[in-house]
Amino acid sequence: MATMLSAASLPDADAVKAIRRFNRFYTSRIGVLDPYLGSEMSLTDVRVLYELAHRETPVASEIGRDLRLDAGYMSRILRRFEAAGWLVREPHARDARQSVLRLTEAGHAAFAPLQQKSRDEAAALLAPLPPADRQQVVEAMARIERLLDPAHAPAARPRTVVLRDPQPGDMGWVVQQHGELYAREYGWNSEFEALVADIVARFVRRFQPEWERCWIAELEGERVGAIFVVRKSPTTAQLRLLLLAPSARGLGLGGRLTDVCIAFARAKGYRKMVLWTNSCLEAARAIYAKRGFRLDKSEPYEGFGQQLVGETWSLRLQS
Repeated sequence: MATMLSAASLPDADAVKAIRRFNRFYTSRIGVLDPYLGSEMSLTDVRVLYELAHRETPVASEIGRDLRLDAGYMSRILRRFEAAGWLVREPHARDARQSVLRLTEAGHAAFAPLQQKSRDEAAALLAPLPPADRQQVVEAMARIERLLDPAHAPAARPRTVVLRDPQPGDMGWVVQQHGELYAREYGWNSEFEALVADIVARFVRRFQPEWERCWIAELEGERVGAIFVVRKSPTTAQLRLLLLAPSARGLGLGGRLTDVCIAFARAKGYRKMVLWTNSCLEAARAIYAKRGFRLDKSEPYEGFGQQLVGETWSLRLQS
């Protein structure tokens, strides 16, 4: 039975347009609108040939399912490959209803130059970019795979995450990222950026290194997150300005930033940690709740161009 999507669950028109625009851009760049890789074959033909060359025991039904091909279309492609002498069928050792498909020497010979040309064209696409930009492209493609098809996406390689002290320029970055991210994702206006700027400026001017800390999170050398601990009173620490860029989400980094703050506050002898957030920030609230923070107060207010609900949370640090 087909799943019916509610209107609220459907992506907005701008998101759909963005997907279609990217499809047009990428298919044009990799040449799928022409005979693929300079051969007389279509992209689908070459994809089937690739699967035949790389699977240990290729079976027509499995390849068709994975490539989302109609059974009749798949059958016609295989018949053409057989007629060209590229393919033979062998009995399946465990399933008499199916045949194992094997490329002949002629089939491998037909596929080899296509595979090499595909590698060369992929390399040429990345060659004009500096190394850091190439890595960003590769990571962006991997992220798309993970989000759209988690079951079949390649396992992400371990990535280097560093939590470090702030350096010149980092505080301006924190303000900018807050302003841009909250405007884009929540529609907050410049009042919020001004608030963040005030908090950051006060932290820098009144910094008490024995009682306060800021961490900047880097992922593969790029700034992706930040968090602050400030001294609210001799017994109370305040967690402020947890920030995580979209490119770093899903890695547990928000929780890691929160954990270092809690550990720092405990080591300094604070008895309690407090924070202020908004009810719409569900991911952050989940991080706080998982670590034992309790919601103490909730109050509606108008701010940053929105109707919001402010929340005060607290965590007991010492028994």
